[in-house]
Amino acid sequence: MTSAQDFATYIAGLPRILAGAAALFRDSEGRVLLVEPNYREGWALPGGTIESDDGETPRQGARRETLEEIGLDRELGRLLAVDWVYRPGIPPLVAYLYDGGVLGEDELKAIRLQEEELLSWRLVPREELDDYLLGFLGGRVRVALDVLAEGAGTAELENGRRVS
Repeated sequence: MTSAQDFATYIAGLPRILAGAAALFRDSEGRVLLVEPNYREGWALPGGTIESDDGETPRQGARRETLEEIGLDRELGRLLAVDWVYRPGIPPLVAYLYDGGVLGEDELKAIRLQEEELLSWRLVPREELDDYLLGFLGGRVRVALDVLAEGAGTAELENGRRVS
C-alpha cells in the first residue's frame, strides 16, 4: 500500500501544466470584445488562470474572470476551442475558450473594467484581430469564430492551429 507521503512525492514529480479559460463576446456586428492588460504587451479576451487548486473548473474560471475583469456575470455558452500551447522554457498551457454570446447595447454600457489589471476595452472586427492579439491567441479566436459560423463542434488546437 502506498503512503500519503509517497503519493505526494509522486504527484510533485509529475509535469506541470498551466490552465486558462476565456470567453468570446461579440456585438451585433460580429466584432470581438478585447481587453487591454496593463501587465503585458498585446490585447486579450476576458479570462485568465483557472484556480484549479481550489477545485475551480474551466467554465467556472472563465465566468469568474469575466465578472472580475469586465463586471458582467453571464452564463457562458458552449466550449468553442481547446488549445494546447507549448513554448520552450515555460510550462505548457491548456486554454479553454467559451462562447460568451452577443452583447447588447445595455450590456456593453454596463462593462466596468478591473482597473488593477486592465487599461481599456474595445470591439474589434475579425480582419483587425492580428493588429491586437499576439502569439497564438489570434488563431484561437479566428478558429472559435469559424466554429460559431459553421455550427461545428469544439475545435482542438495546438499553438493556435486547428488539428481536428
